[in-house]
Amino acid sequence: MRADSDTVRMAHGGGGLAMRELVRDLFATAFAPLADAHLVLEDAAVLPCPRTSRLAFTTDAFVVEPAFFPGGNIGDLAVNGTVNDLAMMGAKPLFLSSAFVIEEGFAMEDLRRIVGSMAEAARRAEVRVVAGDTKVVPRGRGDGVYIATSGVGEVPEGVSLSASALEPGDRIVVSGPVGDHGVAVMSRRAGLSFEAEVESDTASLAGLVSTMLEAGGRIRAMRDPTRGGLAAALHELAEDSGVSIEVEEAAIPVRPAVRRACDLLGFDPLHVPCEGRLVASLAEDGADEVLAAMRAHPLGRDAATIGRVGGRGKGRVTMRTTVGGTRLVDLPAGELLPRIC
Repeated sequence: MRADSDTVRMAHGGGGLAMRELVRDLFATAFAPLADAHLVLEDAAVLPCPRTSRLAFTTDAFVVEPAFFPGGNIGDLAVNGTVNDLAMMGAKPLFLSSAFVIEEGFAMEDLRRIVGSMAEAARRAEVRVVAGDTKVVPRGRGDGVYIATSGVGEVPEGVSLSASALEPGDRIVVSGPVGDHGVAVMSRRAGLSFEAEVESDTASLAGLVSTMLEAGGRIRAMRDPTRGGLAAALHELAEDSGVSIEVEEAAIPVRPAVRRACDLLGFDPLHVPCEGRLVASLAEDGADEVLAAMRAHPLGRDAATIGRVGGRGKGRVTMRTTVGGTRLVDLPAGELLPRIC
């Protein structure tokens, strides 16, 4: 990377010396130890094939604004988001690729922080970043930095999770308080402050999921409630399985600061995204064991049963309110929180 450059230049995406120095000195230096590779820049990564008949594959893009927010930044968010998509299928994440689209003039120090956060998140998730790409767009044609990631994971023998697998009587659980990520990003974006700062919950859920699978209960399906929040995740599960779901408002964990922020901003906490939480449907037989295992894990210590799967229906989600009534849980109308991940 050029020592006299404090910002990203068009030359950093031009395929010449500046780009080679950027890739070699920043990206390859950060990610090569994770890939168990020397600093040799090939056109593709050649990887060992797991001894399994099933692989999980996912891809995602991250455009969060601002790129830095309480509790994280776009870099660790990109790793955690892709790892979590694999984990929701019960897969052990193995490999990631990352592509950066960077606006000319973006601060090089900020780019270093983002890449460093990605590398640290990958180490924590025990996943290898093995391939990537970098593009630079002219000033005014982008908005700082965007990251696209893809991931491959191995699905263990005997594990089969699907949003279409819910059965009447299943228990619905969440791994912890909802809404933290969305409120953290919105507070920084709007310049709001609260009595206690709300931090993003961004984290890799792969370890928690592994703990849940080892507990011995029957896990039907899992979702990470990102865009659209818990409400959207519940609707996906209900609609794909053709069942109704009823949740208890009093049982859904929401931090007091998040609830106050949602009241101030006019948001329903169930619509606010998370980036380090999961919602799962558990068969009643063995559910206590899975829930106990979740609570023994740092990312699941506040896990709670929030409802049940009802009978066969048309994917309706209802909530029993704290005042004793029942209301429909609606999906968010439009883009409630743009550029949240």
